[in-house]
Amino acid sequence: MTTGADSPYSDAVMDHFRRPRNVGELDDADGVGTAGADTCGDVMRIWIRVRDDRIEDIRYKCRGCPTAIACGSAVTELAKGRHIDEADAITADTVETELGGLSDEKRHCSNLGAEAMAEAIWDYTHRCISADDRDGESQDV
Repeated sequence: MTTGADSPYSDAVMDHFRRPRNVGELDDADGVGTAGADTCGDVMRIWIRVRDDRIEDIRYKCRGCPTAIACGSAVTELAKGRHIDEADAITADTVETELGGLSDEKRHCSNLGAEAMAEAIWDYTHRCISADDRDGESQDV
């Protein structure tokens, strides 16, 4: 993990914390996911818009420490433009690697991003299945 002289954070963590990408909400999101860490109270929510099975747009909001904020920024950058299955394969380890490593005390923050992403994809998938069910019922009438 690369760190500044007095910083417990990698350069990548500090970059994503100081200049977070994709912050905010999507009013017309196709899926929304929330994850929280009981150990510290950090909470992350991710909104996704999916077109042609790809994450067309993604936003997040986070209440948490610098590492949690950086993890939200990193996971959104990793997922943006990817096929929904590729985005669903993003793990806490993927996020941690993207950020140049995390200390043992902050490793749980990478789980927030990965879990919120997985929840948003689950929500999207559930909405698609529900819409297909409704469409099938209306055609049978």
